[in-house]
Amino acid sequence: MTNPDLKFDVNTELAARRTGMAFQRTRLAEDRTLMAVIRTSLSLIGFGFTIFQFFQALREKDVIPKAAAPRHFGIALVGLGVLMLFLGIVYHVRFMLGLRRLRQSMSAEGLIHGETVFPVSLTLITALLLFAIGLTAIVSMGFQIGPFS
Repeated sequence: MTNPDLKFDVNTELAARRTGMAFQRTRLAEDRTLMAVIRTSLSLIGFGFTIFQFFQALREKDVIPKAAAPRHFGIALVGLGVLMLFLGIVYHVRFMLGLRRLRQSMSAEGLIHGETVFPVSLTLITALLLFAIGLTAIVSMGFQIGPFS
């Protein structure tokens, strides 16, 4: 004869483990979302910086008389990439903090195990570094100072 309480405990344990794994999958999905933002932002920043440098070089060699419009377009693309990256970082941090709070409350209620931790996201660190590089590029392009001038 089987013990019905034992079956309930096993089912409850399995449900708690599945829920805990679902939190990990959600966290990883959010990391993938931030990676998509990074890819798009990096494309915009790189393309904008290339346009800016190309027309800047043509202007310095007197191949073209003016390069203001393409240079401004390049700066705008870099600015758009940096803005998109900033918004992606803010969304990511808010989402992860909310997920962490939900996980902690469910752990406190005994619905899931709270043994695993959420490690620092390497994707977030990469996004922050790219954001700093993008800001440096904008300042360098706009004021002709810094490492990218």
